[in-house]
Amino acid sequence: MDSIQLMSKPTNSRVRKRHINFVIFICLVSVIYFVIMPVLFADQGYYTSVMTTMAGVSFISMGVWLTFVIGRINLAQAGFALIGSYTTGILMSKLGFSFWLCLPLSGIVAACFGFLIGWPVLRLKGVYFAMITLSLTEASRLSALSFPALTNGPRGIVDLPLPGELSIFGITLVSAFELGDRFAYFYLGGFLMVCGLILLWLIDTSRMGAVFHSLRQNEDLASSLGINVAKYRVVAFMIACFYGGVGGSFFTALQRNVYPQSFQVIDSVYFMIYCFVGGLEFVIGAVVGTFVLLGLFEVLGEFQQYQTVMFSGLMILGILFMPNGIVSVISGFVSQRRGGDG
Repeated sequence: MDSIQLMSKPTNSRVRKRHINFVIFICLVSVIYFVIMPVLFADQGYYTSVMTTMAGVSFISMGVWLTFVIGRINLAQAGFALIGSYTTGILMSKLGFSFWLCLPLSGIVAACFGFLIGWPVLRLKGVYFAMITLSLTEASRLSALSFPALTNGPRGIVDLPLPGELSIFGITLVSAFELGDRFAYFYLGGFLMVCGLILLWLIDTSRMGAVFHSLRQNEDLASSLGINVAKYRVVAFMIACFYGGVGGSFFTALQRNVYPQSFQVIDSVYFMIYCFVGGLEFVIGAVVGTFVLLGLFEVLGEFQQYQTVMFSGLMILGILFMPNGIVSVISGFVSQRRGGDG
């Protein structure tokens, strides 16, 4: 008997309901982001940039969410984003690669580093794994400083070319980006966010996703059922690193430069917090948490010097009173309304 069949599964009706809810969420997010927001922010470049940043950050945070699924606290995501950033910067500036080729290659390079690092490190659990991954983020920054012939050291890699035209068999899929065109990056960030969310959903609802969840519940039990625990831990970590690398590549193209301090330890902490606030039990948690917290930070900008203090306080209150995340509160409210209507 297949080992996965021994694990509890949701009923067909619940699975169908989850699929329907996810499709509705994707459609709603797509309409708001790709249709409504461009109309609202047509003449407001600042808010367009903020939304673009939110989309890119939510994409990177999805990788952190996936490592939570296997029961690990990942504080190295900023380090892998920096690896992806430098991969794009080096390939574009020194080898003349197209950005559209650098985008997936950056994710692959980050995933390869994730494989090399993850195989021994993922044996650790809890605070030990968290501290090791925290050190990896700082190690990535120091490595960027230590190889100036490749990374230009503290000066970074600057003045990168704009993404060119993307065409396949003579068919233009994406026009060349123009200087000052904020909406090109806006749509690219939204495309990555939606595609990343769909991929994460497909993984989470697949047999592989069931194995990932079993690792968080009880690795010893999973191993006794014939699951190769080490292999699946590394696979999950590599996918998470891929998200970080692609996200780092996107921000390199957006800013047209990369520095050792482009992604720091504090960024890894924020990526983790976005997942906590959104909800660790939900695939959409990373996206919801990112948009809510970054949106709240922008709203509090009116308070100037008190912005950071108020933001931190509200964030702590949110975690205390919504320990399962914002999505769990919304999900519970919707369930109660449906039960009341029934």
